[in-house]
Amino acid sequence: MARVDGQTFSLLGVPTPPDGAQAASISNAEYTSTHTLFSLLAGNVSIKLDFLSPVSPSNYLRQSLPFSYLTITAANAAGEDVQIYVDIDETWTGQTGNTASNASASGPTSVFQLSVNGAAVYTQNAMDQALWGEVVFASRPSNSSKLTTQSGSAASVRGLFASNGTLSGSTPAYAAKDVVAIAQDLGSVTSSASVTYAIGYTRNAAVNYLGSPRASYYAATYKDSISAVNHFLDDYADAESEASAMDSNIDSKATSVAGANYSDIVTLSVRQAYGATDLTIPGDTLDTNNLMLFLKEISSDGNVNTVDVIYPTFPIFYVMDPEYIRLVLEPVVQYLEMGRWPHPWTIHDIGSSYPNAVGHDDGQAEEQPVEETGNILILAYAYTKAVASTTWADSHRSLFQGYADYLVANGFNMASQLSTDDGAGPLPNQTNLAIKAAVGLTAFGALFNEQNYTSIGLGYADQLYNNSLATDAGKTHFQLQYPEALNNGTTYSTTFNLYPDSLLGLNTFPQAAYDMQSAFYPTVRADVGVPLDTRTDFGKTDWQLFAAAVASLSTRDLFVNDIHAFIANGVNTAPFSDRYFVKPGPTDQGGANVVGGYDAYRARSTVGGHFAVLAKVLGAGSLGG
Repeated sequence: MARVDGQTFSLLGVPTPPDGAQAASISNAEYTSTHTLFSLLAGNVSIKLDFLSPVSPSNYLRQSLPFSYLTITAANAAGEDVQIYVDIDETWTGQTGNTASNASASGPTSVFQLSVNGAAVYTQNAMDQALWGEVVFASRPSNSSKLTTQSGSAASVRGLFASNGTLSGSTPAYAAKDVVAIAQDLGSVTSSASVTYAIGYTRNAAVNYLGSPRASYYAATYKDSISAVNHFLDDYADAESEASAMDSNIDSKATSVAGANYSDIVTLSVRQAYGATDLTIPGDTLDTNNLMLFLKEISSDGNVNTVDVIYPTFPIFYVMDPEYIRLVLEPVVQYLEMGRWPHPWTIHDIGSSYPNAVGHDDGQAEEQPVEETGNILILAYAYTKAVASTTWADSHRSLFQGYADYLVANGFNMASQLSTDDGAGPLPNQTNLAIKAAVGLTAFGALFNEQNYTSIGLGYADQLYNNSLATDAGKTHFQLQYPEALNNGTTYSTTFNLYPDSLLGLNTFPQAAYDMQSAFYPTVRADVGVPLDTRTDFGKTDWQLFAAAVASLSTRDLFVNDIHAFIANGVNTAPFSDRYFVKPGPTDQGGANVVGGYDAYRARSTVGGHFAVLAKVLGAGSLGG
């Protein structure tokens, strides 16, 4: 809320404003890669709300801090008295009715900490929200403001601010549905004045890796939440400067590569992709040389470091900081090399429920044999090519060799199995999986100069495309399965697994195969996009942009414009979903789909795949700082 010359205005998200409060009018809203900004008018004073979540892949300390900034600016003022008020409640802890609160001061910084009484470590609620850490809400006065705090019932705390513009400093024991609040009195504002808040969620034990706790990287320097948030506030100017430069760089390069609509898509994807990750070090030694990145499969099933989620995510890592490809593979590879996974193919994930990366020693994990085995070989080569060093891959050669051998034996005549799009169900001899196997083998061949594996991969491709085993009779498109008897020329698939072949210069498939698919996609476009394959009424934004990256400019723009229309259609309130309905459902289901509506998935890191076009054009590290 803001109070201007004694009149209180509700700015954003005040469900029960105090008596007499008026709603400020929103004049503009915009987002960048790191900022979300709202411009409002409160009386005659302009108010800007600037939410900044730093994304700093190469600065591990800054990247690992689990906080965001809210900077509130009063501008265009002519001597009005302005006070600012922000509160939060216990819903930030993931529950209600069992909250502990602590209020403290550290130098000029006032801090509230909220936590769940008796919460078990590594637990979360039904909405994937952690329960065992603590919410941290902090601010400090600017050079010209005066800061006050208070906690208590929402009505009493908000009412006091509305009455006199300050808070009492009272912090009684927390009761259900209370709020904790920080107010800033900016005094008489003659031009503009700003104050900054910090909000976040810390976990002393961030991830359980095979029974040992992993801590967030920042814990090596800042041992507790208060010292961490103090540093975060100290770092604001540098973090904001870096963020602004990143915002400009991503916007300008994305626009130059594929237009303003494409820039809007990737800009909206950055925070979501990195927000699904934890950059960690061992909790006992806090050794910063022992880095691992953990990735949560948000909303779809909560798995840890799901290999077929890492795969669609990797283009953003490839262009921002390729080292993240190694860091996110490291916990997977180390587990596999222990020999505790009993199968010859690559594991699907290293834990069923984030943040418990405890492996699957019993072998009971979702089976996507060719999918995950091809993925890990492609990702290993993508990292090696991006950093121009084979050191890491060489240290894991024996593991990768076994997986290449698995694809030789099982990557072409495939039993019925799932692919990454497991919701579509299993099939034998899926064309897109065979493409992945072929590219995985040529990636392994390039990785270790093993020409025999490259030859086998090329042989797969020769059969699938040149000999038309996986195309229709007229060679207009790849079919969903092969051989022809399984399709009768009526099926198709979005063959997104061609993308890494082109990105990494493997040349497993000829350019004619890419041209064939590029010409075909517009012919099967549905109401608002291209379906994943013949079986589905949904499209996948990540896979569409994998396909777009290796298509003609006109087909690329078709994909880009459809996805842009999806994010701008006003139908959806969930965080950026990578799956949406492109046509009505089957008539036996009443056609109940909301065309353009998101389909189940939300807030997943797979939006990092939207950077596929940028990665193809600009190359590895092209957006790094």
